Amino acid sequence: MKSTSRSLFTLCSLTALLAAPLHSQAQTEIQWWHSMGGALGEWVNDLAKNFNASQKDYKIVPTFKGSYDESMTAAIAAFRAGNAPHILQVFEVGTATMMASKGAIKPVAEIMKEAGVAFDPNAYVPAVAGYYTAPNGQMLSFPFNSSTPVFHYNKDAFKAAGMDPEKPPTTWPEVALAAAKLKASGHKCPFTTSWISWTQLESFSAWHNTEFATLGNGMRGLQARLSFNSPLHVRHIENLANMAKSGLFIYKGRGNAADATFVSGECAMATGSSALYGNVTRNGKFGYGIGALPYYPDVNGAPQNTVIGGASLWVMSGKKANDYKGVGQFFAYLSQPDVAAASHQRTGYLPVTKASFQLTEKSGFYQKNPGTDVSVTQMIRKTTDKSRGVRLGNFVQIRTIIDEELEGVWSGKKAPREALDAAIKRGNEQLERFEKANKG
Repeated sequence: MKSTSRSLFTLCSLTALLAAPLHSQAQTEIQWWHSMGGALGEWVNDLAKNFNASQKDYKIVPTFKGSYDESMTAAIAAFRAGNAPHILQVFEVGTATMMASKGAIKPVAEIMKEAGVAFDPNAYVPAVAGYYTAPNGQMLSFPFNSSTPVFHYNKDAFKAAGMDPEKPPTTWPEVALAAAKLKASGHKCPFTTSWISWTQLESFSAWHNTEFATLGNGMRGLQARLSFNSPLHVRHIENLANMAKSGLFIYKGRGNAADATFVSGECAMATGSSALYGNVTRNGKFGYGIGALPYYPDVNGAPQNTVIGGASLWVMSGKKANDYKGVGQFFAYLSQPDVAAASHQRTGYLPVTKASFQLTEKSGFYQKNPGTDVSVTQMIRKTTDKSRGVRLGNFVQIRTIIDEELEGVWSGKKAPREALDAAIKRGNEQLERFEKANKG
């Protein structure tokens, strides 16, 4: 009896030993830190789940690490401690900082090559891929959730104000007129905007083919300096200041604070990220319209193209070769036309590849959902030296400075020109500091 029991115990133990570790040993975990909450967090989790189900060698483990600022800070600390994630989602304003951190990152072009994965940078939407590409033509990070500013409006509010809900304003003078009609019809927040610097200065500049900063907005070197105090910039901020005084433009705070006021129906018009689409279609209780970013019709060359927002995926250095192979396979999965097209249609972010745009177009998605192609058409226009994008060091700090200075304008405490001049002076100090720290 004892012998039988011992044999049975040994057999069970052996079976357990063989069965338990095999699965965990076979899979290599790839840590992915991101900043996507809510509906976008569900999207990220679904991408990881679907990739994991598509093969057995690798397991993507997505972890929400707070805001973009917070996740970047956490990753830097983790890298110094020797336990950085494999993949880090970094917002576009952190691009110059990541590019300067050469020892901390591994270029995505290298990752794909070493993983033996077919990789053609030309397959990606040029305006998107170009932003994350080094001067030598090497793609440094993977374009993931790229967005661009668009004009969101409430069709029901337009109807109530006696305006055509299918005709959003296309110029800034038309925005002011629409805001006046919305106010007259009882709307307390006719127009608002999120991400002031991105929508009203950075993209505004590119859209009007005007520099935000010198040296191609920082694309051509660390010696770039801010230049958004031209007569056109001053005129625009003056117009917004006058709208604020008249109750036509209501400032709702920094970052994307204004988004919630549009989704709730409190504000009738808003300039903000194209990726607001997913939130509005899920939570908005009104007829929803999307228009192109407004422009000034008397400016020669306008409209040009808008600039990139959102984030890309950076690969951290110091990992095993097999881990990088898994990262490469995951990026190849995200680039598949059907996967990239589904992500674009679900979120409102730009299609990552040309093939995913074509697939979406052929499916009739844009016809069934008018306005969803606006972000794409704004970005696929031919770019110029002044409109390729903005890539500056210490950009997070510069945006905070712009917020601070323009808040003085909205409150009536500072003149537009004074605020822009001050923002440039303070912002250039940040650029000089970054240049000094990264020379050589």
